[in-house]
Amino acid sequence: MSAQTSPTVPGSRPAPALPWPALLALSAAAFTAVTTELLPAGLLPAMSADLGVSEARIGFLVTGFAVTGFLTAIPVTAAVRGLPRRPVLVAVLCGFALLNLVTAVSSAYPLTFAARVLAGVMGGTLWAMLVGYAARTVPPERRGRAIAVVSAGITLALCAGLPAGAAVAAATGWRAAFAALALLAGLLALVVRWQAPALAPEPPASRTPLRRVATLPGARTALAVTVVVILAHHAVYTYLAPLAGPAWTGVTLLVFGLSTVAGVWATGVVIDRHPRRALLTALALVAVTMTLLGLTGHPAALLGGAILWGVAFGGIPTLLQTALINATGAANADVATSMQTTVYNLGIAAGSFAGGLVLDASGAAALPWTALPLLAAALVTVALARRHAFPR
Repeated sequence: MSAQTSPTVPGSRPAPALPWPALLALSAAAFTAVTTELLPAGLLPAMSADLGVSEARIGFLVTGFAVTGFLTAIPVTAAVRGLPRRPVLVAVLCGFALLNLVTAVSSAYPLTFAARVLAGVMGGTLWAMLVGYAARTVPPERRGRAIAVVSAGITLALCAGLPAGAAVAAATGWRAAFAALALLAGLLALVVRWQAPALAPEPPASRTPLRRVATLPGARTALAVTVVVILAHHAVYTYLAPLAGPAWTGVTLLVFGLSTVAGVWATGVVIDRHPRRALLTALALVAVTMTLLGLTGHPAALLGGAILWGVAFGGIPTLLQTALINATGAANADVATSMQTTVYNLGIAAGSFAGGLVLDASGAAALPWTALPLLAAALVTVALARRHAFPR
């Protein structure tokens, strides 16, 4: 069988091959963005000593990136709707290259913070574009798999990008880690320029107003499920260290990260044929995991739960992104995913905040029980929204 075609059945047309160079470049862009956003969290002591500020203020570099992305994703996406997609994506990657280089050479915390804030604008724009770009490069029947390929870059960043950045920093200094990210972003800009298709901008007459995109059938439901699921996840995941205990935190995080890779792969296999069933199954497995974690605090149970949790959660973002784009249409993908980026960040912030309150009030053992009702609500919503948001 040729590597360029998919298996066929008699009387059917072969499924078109995925544009692998373009999709892998987009996936690498996702990898670069996530690693850029989170890397300071793994370099707190070195950056703190070098820049002469507390570790908490280095942590604010991550906060500044995330908050800026949250605030700018929708307005920046709306502003660039009339521009060709490829030059915008190349400009964003060049922005990442420049701002990571500034971070690498800066010796002043205010300049470093300013670079991170501007990088957050790049991040918000990139997240709004990536999924829509992937969706528009393939026919509808291959859309889910294309999105899964791009989303794999996020998982790879969490599993390999952050440890690799920390390793580079340990060997040659934290500045070298950001310089490497700058080089990667610059190279990706060249690859995207050569390999990504030149997608036309939306003509003014066909641009659906932002408010109307949000009110398309199924859009609000998909966005609501997104924020609830991410809130539930981060209410527990953010505080996995106190839940696991010092001796098990590292291995639990590693097991969870590796398991998400399996989840992304499994989702890519089934997403174009059974997206609704895959999402219901994944949400149910996460709910089962939370129940198991709530019933027992034994480290072995936590480790097993992390495997199940990682496999189930690994594909959920891709499934939710695909559901939203199917509901709003590929032509509205940039705007729709900018909205999803916004609610995703809202879910992270709300989940971390809620989990912290529960941790202070009732201890780590109460965290899974906090997430369980939210997951149950998401399951019921997906099960009932069978007409538009999550159709059969």
